[in-house]
Amino acid sequence: MLSIFFRRLLIAVPVIIIVTTITFFLIRLAPGGPFDADKVVPPEVLKNLNATYNLDAPVLVQYKDYMINLAQGDFGPSFRYPGRSVTEMIFTGLPTTFELAFYAILIAIFIGILSGVTAAVKRNTSLDYIPMTIAMIGICMPTFLLGPILVLIFGIYLEVLPVSGWGSLPGDKILPSITLGAAYAAYIARLSRGGMLETLNQDYIRTARAKGLSEFRVVFNHALRGGLIPVVSFLGPAMAGLIGGSFVVETIFQIPGLGRFYVEAAFNRDYTMILGTTIFFSVLIILFNLLSDLMVLLMNPQARDNT
Repeated sequence: MLSIFFRRLLIAVPVIIIVTTITFFLIRLAPGGPFDADKVVPPEVLKNLNATYNLDAPVLVQYKDYMINLAQGDFGPSFRYPGRSVTEMIFTGLPTTFELAFYAILIAIFIGILSGVTAAVKRNTSLDYIPMTIAMIGICMPTFLLGPILVLIFGIYLEVLPVSGWGSLPGDKILPSITLGAAYAAYIARLSRGGMLETLNQDYIRTARAKGLSEFRVVFNHALRGGLIPVVSFLGPAMAGLIGGSFVVETIFQIPGLGRFYVEAAFNRDYTMILGTTIFFSVLIILFNLLSDLMVLLMNPQARDNT
């Protein structure tokens, strides 16, 4: 397990370097600059701003300087928020984004596993067809469509839930969490159904039933562990996707999280903020994938021989 862990970490280093390099040069190729949206300033002021942020140097020199600073853990200053570093901005919005992702994954796991296990146990009945049909709709419906629909129904027509903000009241978190977690609940439902169907056909399940065990014990004591392995494998990419997918949800519901900072940085050409958040999200994706892989290996020791 330790060898797998360290081997994945070594692979992650060149991945981060490649992501950083591609992002660095792509944002430089985009039209406009960090200070183009400002009011017209004298040329000497613009020259001083470029010199302050090292934008007057050749692109390759800027890249070299940025990579040196990055190796020291410095993401640089934010162009649009004077006096604040990118690291400070990331850790300002990160708790809110993590909280949103946590609530969304709880909703996705609860609804997805409950629907998938029920559909597998009650195969080819209405308890199978209805949840899987809803799951397919959830997979096909993007968050930028589902969010406004929920706002329209529960916020405007019924007026039972708030439609923006992220305060201390539980009601503020319901619509954003459902919007973000709905698609992943649908994926988990499909995966858990498929995994449970495969497990329920195994010989040891037939043996448990032949011993006279109740269907509840057969499912929850014997089949669930093997049937949910695909779901555990999916949780790493799902958690990373939830954090990355929070961009749209945070913008729709006006949530002051890291995703909203990223969107604003893209519009404002805040190079260092775009780079810092991209690198940070890449690291999180790698870590979550690694954790999910390790969980699968713990649940299924036979998989270690093939890794």
